[in-house]
Amino acid sequence: MSQYQLGTWDLSELAKNPKSPAFQKQIKELENYAIKFEKIKSKLDPKMSSKKFMEILNQVEEISEKMSKIGGYASLSYSSDTQSDEATSLMTRMSKLGSEISNKILFFDLWWKTQVDEKNAKRLIKDAGELSEYLAHKRLIAKYSLSEPEERIINTLDVTGISALVKLYDKITNAFEYEMKIGNKTKKMTREELTNYVRDTNPKIRETAYKTILGKYNQNKGVVGEIYQNIALNWKDEGIDIRGYKTPISMRNIGNDVDDKTIESLLTVCEKNAPVFQKFFVQKAKMLKMKKLRRYDIYAPAAANIKEKNYSYNKSVKLVFESLGRFSSTLEDFARKVFNENHIDSSVRQGKRDGAFCSTLTPKITPYVLVNFTGKSRDVFTLAHELGHAVHSQAAQDRSILVQDAPLPLAETASTFSELLLYDNISDKISDDEKKIMLSEKIDDLYATILRQSFFTIFEIDAHKQIGNGTTIDEISKTYLQNLKQQFGKSVNVTDDFAIEWSCIPHFYHTPFYCYAYSFGNLLALSLFQRYKKEGQDFVPAYIDILGAGGSKKPEKLLQEHGLDIGSTKFWQEGFDYVDEQVKALSSLN
Repeated sequence: MSQYQLGTWDLSELAKNPKSPAFQKQIKELENYAIKFEKIKSKLDPKMSSKKFMEILNQVEEISEKMSKIGGYASLSYSSDTQSDEATSLMTRMSKLGSEISNKILFFDLWWKTQVDEKNAKRLIKDAGELSEYLAHKRLIAKYSLSEPEERIINTLDVTGISALVKLYDKITNAFEYEMKIGNKTKKMTREELTNYVRDTNPKIRETAYKTILGKYNQNKGVVGEIYQNIALNWKDEGIDIRGYKTPISMRNIGNDVDDKTIESLLTVCEKNAPVFQKFFVQKAKMLKMKKLRRYDIYAPAAANIKEKNYSYNKSVKLVFESLGRFSSTLEDFARKVFNENHIDSSVRQGKRDGAFCSTLTPKITPYVLVNFTGKSRDVFTLAHELGHAVHSQAAQDRSILVQDAPLPLAETASTFSELLLYDNISDKISDDEKKIMLSEKIDDLYATILRQSFFTIFEIDAHKQIGNGTTIDEISKTYLQNLKQQFGKSVNVTDDFAIEWSCIPHFYHTPFYCYAYSFGNLLALSLFQRYKKEGQDFVPAYIDILGAGGSKKPEKLLQEHGLDIGSTKFWQEGFDYVDEQVKALSSLN
């Protein structure tokens, strides 16, 4: 029996030592490929044969794979030691190289989107096999493109316009200095450090942490609010008035390759099911021995008074394998490959990047996983989550690099599903106290990823509409406060200082309407899990097939093939039924 030990990964499959001649040769080879590809430019013709067209796409794949390996080596080296000057400098160099290579091959993308007539495009798409949806989606986005000179003008103006505004927001908010009194000491800290205190066991400290953050944004609401209004107006002016999108959220939906109707159904069901989480907050107040939660207490550790069990790394890895294996030996084998090939960095070290991620570089290479394992039950779930991503990528390993990755809304499917399999496997083997800890943490996460994110999106829809019609910063804050009160109902006391919280959410500034993708991915996994509970082993092939599609099919079409209609509210409701069951399970333990 293997014993699994904490350690670091082996990146030798990606590239040789950056100082070696072999590494320079790898870069030279990539550059030569890109130069060779540029020669295709003069031969591009919409009437070319499908065979010729596919040969060009194969070259794009080849360049993408070569770039991905070198770029991946640099970014993974940096993640495992962010203090290393060598890794930092390599990361900068490879990032520049990546940008140069992308610019060299960009002409093909533009040609496909804008220079090929409809009749020839249809013919070439029809013969493109698994790349058909990828090519069709590029053309769909191009429908909203303008002429080359117009696009150039917009790009140029964006640098000093919208992009500059987003940078300005980051610059202003990153420069905020926070001072918070802890005991009789006043400490200076960053927002990240301060955010740790909203999870403190002491209610007074939680309140002070929130008030410190919100107070700072409130003092600066004139400027951060003005920036937001202009970002939303730009989204409307460019997106709707110039490019012709139907609504502000349609721009994001088309980018995500999902229908407006699907997202409407998703948000309707989330709004309707707010009471499911409200019941949880009532239970959480009980666990915290409070009459009623305040908004300051949402992320308080509910089980802080219960001694938490420690998990060894070896046991945790085996638990995840076992949980996946009970569902399907194929998935377990995929997870084992990450360990067998030493593609995991698990130990906690100075200079190593915080958090966890899974990096898929090419279809032929087993994904790399980074975690910071400390033995808490949360770490075991993080391990299951990241290995779920690795399983997803390997299920799609026969796909082209251009369509191996699932589209954003489906990207969290396998990771969340793996966590559900883990909990399902261990829930009847643990004590009631442990169960309480796990359930409360799990439902906390479901709130943060499903309900909070969908209500963010509902707020954005309202705010963009309001701003389009002309409004004030205080009116936007009123809309946000109303949104919070609807979300929490009578289960949580929401004070007026939270009205400005919207201005603290970077996603609203950087990527409007992005947040629903979290709700989509997590709720989709819950709904699929409910199907599995009903259908048992019969569901397994369908699930593996969904993962195996990668990004080669439109989400609606892919799920429809398995009798799942994500445009219907009924489908999404199944996910909330799962949450409701977990809340009831927690109540019975309380």
